[in-house]
Amino acid sequence: MLLAINPKFSTKGIQVRSVSGDAFDAGLRENDIILSFNKIEINNPEEFINILSQQQPLKEQEIKVETSAKEVSFKILDSLGFKTKNLTIISVEKNIPLEINSTLISVNNKEVKNDNDLIKIESQLIKKARYQITTNKGEIIFLSSKIPDITVKDTEKSNIKKGLDLVGGTRVLLKPEINLEERDVESLTKILSNRLDIYGLSDIRIRPAKDLSGNIFILAEIAGATKEEVKSLIAQQGKFEAKVGNDTVFEGGKKDITFVCRGDGGCSGIVPPCRQTSEGSSCTFEFQIRLSPDAAKKHALITRDIPVSLDGYLEKDLELFLDNELVDKLRISSSLKGQEATSIAISGPGFGQDQESAYQDALKKMDKLQTVLITGSLPQKLEIIKLDSISPLLGEEFTKNIILTTFFAFLGVLTIMYIRYRKLKIVLPILLTMLSEIIIILGFAALIQWNLDLVSIAGIIVAVGTGVDAQIVIVDETLKKGQKYLNWKTKIKNAFFIIFSAFATTTVAMLPLWYAGAGLVRGLAFTTIVGITAGVFITRPAFGKIMEKLLEEE
Repeated sequence: MLLAINPKFSTKGIQVRSVSGDAFDAGLRENDIILSFNKIEINNPEEFINILSQQQPLKEQEIKVETSAKEVSFKILDSLGFKTKNLTIISVEKNIPLEINSTLISVNNKEVKNDNDLIKIESQLIKKARYQITTNKGEIIFLSSKIPDITVKDTEKSNIKKGLDLVGGTRVLLKPEINLEERDVESLTKILSNRLDIYGLSDIRIRPAKDLSGNIFILAEIAGATKEEVKSLIAQQGKFEAKVGNDTVFEGGKKDITFVCRGDGGCSGIVPPCRQTSEGSSCTFEFQIRLSPDAAKKHALITRDIPVSLDGYLEKDLELFLDNELVDKLRISSSLKGQEATSIAISGPGFGQDQESAYQDALKKMDKLQTVLITGSLPQKLEIIKLDSISPLLGEEFTKNIILTTFFAFLGVLTIMYIRYRKLKIVLPILLTMLSEIIIILGFAALIQWNLDLVSIAGIIVAVGTGVDAQIVIVDETLKKGQKYLNWKTKIKNAFFIIFSAFATTTVAMLPLWYAGAGLVRGLAFTTIVGITAGVFITRPAFGKIMEKLLEEE
């Protein structure tokens, strides 16, 4: 069990919580230990954040592109901002003033003869910084035009997984609108997990649960998430529809959408400037998506008969709905009438009392909309039954209080045991047995990756408490006056009849807690059953043998 717990008394570096982009492509993975970044030793997450904040992002550079339609100049950062097929421009990112279906001629006065020429020119133009990361698995070196997207945490000091009560985060209990089959529940949990993962949240644990009446629930625990984020991402079905009039052009999900631009790669972001309104400030977000061929054909069929207004746009707008609420309206250019458009820009507003709050609101709404477009809608609406949020600081306080309480509990038990028996050779084995039972419970939890929360720790206390009771029974039976004619085996047998009866009673009492409250107190049942089972079959027989050896002279 000690090997399963794997305690680390001295830890170096920091642990990767999540990683994406060029760092992931280079081989950095979740739970890797970062020892140094660009040859600077890292000891805690704060140092890593400070080093990242000092990294200067590469500046945009201006390029000149000539096509069959026109010659334009624009700025780029980490890509040219457009794609070609046989030198025909097939997609263009936000703010790139090129026309789709025009033919590429040159870039920075260099003639482009084929698509491979464009790839070579792009590799020469895009500037990248060199990053060197030393981990517990070796050295990782990569080039990137962006600051690495890496989040970290303190290195784990053991294999014990702490629950939400001890590390902070949000726990939500959800109930589907109608009872689902098991396969539907699995599909629902996968979509929820994918949605939270794409949004950028880590340390996610989602599982189905039942109560004693057979009702099905979804229990989600997310470290580092706020109540507002959980409500926005989980409680809403996230049904996205883009309509022209009453006709749906496309919906969220992989069936209709093949690509959603995220990050700051030039095709996703806040469109400057933010504006002052009578109620505060507003900012507009915009990002590019690419439609599947079927969705593009549907766009062509729906728009081909719509009249063109005098301002050069179609008389009907592309309306964006999220959970049947209008998010935004987009004008459709006359050049897209009846065209199988595969590249579309999605936009929407963000509001706040000042420009900073409006900017952050627009970013949050964009992240949510991008997440829904990638994952699609949930198959069922979910009702929030219970929502708990615990701050990381409160979690730390819980941990400190648990350690302090455990110490005083041990001290109190040992004091009473000494007053009762007046012999250290009885008290010390009781202490050894208590510690052994705790190590066995923690080791088994670490072995199966069980998250230990407050109710699980309460179960440990129950298990150790019943263990002390059993040890008192064993000692009293072996010391009982008037039974000196009985041999040791008979005395231990009498004690274990009582112990097994208590074990059976406690186990039966704990089983309903596995489902009670939709599994919210499952940790209490788990640790109690594991503890008393280990006690009955391992520690209490061992304690009986110890008592036999220590007290046989008496």
